[in-house]
Amino acid sequence: MENLTGGREDAIYRQGDAVHRPAQPWTITIHTLLKSLYQQGFTQCPTPIALSDTQETLTYVDGATYNYPLEGPIASHEALVSAAKLLRRLHDASVPLLEESWLQERSYKDNTWMLPIREPVEVISHGDFTPYNVALDGNTTVGVFDFDTAHPAPRVWELAYSIYCWAPFKTDEYDKLGELPDQIARAKAFCDAYGARDSDKQALVDNMIMRLENLVAYMKQQAQEGNKQFAANIADGHHLAYEKDIAYLVAHRNEITSKLF
Repeated sequence: MENLTGGREDAIYRQGDAVHRPAQPWTITIHTLLKSLYQQGFTQCPTPIALSDTQETLTYVDGATYNYPLEGPIASHEALVSAAKLLRRLHDASVPLLEESWLQERSYKDNTWMLPIREPVEVISHGDFTPYNVALDGNTTVGVFDFDTAHPAPRVWELAYSIYCWAPFKTDEYDKLGELPDQIARAKAFCDAYGARDSDKQALVDNMIMRLENLVAYMKQQAQEGNKQFAANIADGHHLAYEKDIAYLVAHRNEITSKLF
């Protein structure tokens, strides 16, 4: 049995080809989503095995995993481009699911999601498509996991946070990779590989800022409501790094946007 590093307080562990995780109020929605993505031909994600009142079991997504600082294969151009293409495939596979009553014969609006639905709905967003939630084979991104944060949203809402994390537009010396020109070049490569629309490129930085503002507000709300993990994060000043990144994006908004085209 192998303990897996996760962003939540609860234990996540691997046993053979299965991953065991605590069940959440939205888990049944996510299981139906994962099964439906497979039916659409997107097989680079976990598949549900079992679900009880307290625990879910999923297949293990095979491949090498990474976290910040981005070093080695995860920092490569190939990993970035293949990740963007994988995200596009994920989004496109989710579109038919918005047009059908696929969640227990109910609309997606009537089901439980961890994060609020974001209008205008275009896809079902992964919600956290970041370097630490993908699997690599060599330098190629071949899988994605941890769909807890999935929710219906516009494409640019997902692109904004993913590119923020993949560029990455971070100011912390531990998390950053290169300087602003390098970050912009990686952001453009991600947009191009995904096939981002001009309207999405134009709105990208504004959505990054909004996404980070929402994240900071969510962290503070969870801390106030007694979530020990978020309370510890606030006490440690994790939100201050996001606030610095917001200021960084505001200061360079025009330069970043102009060079995405």
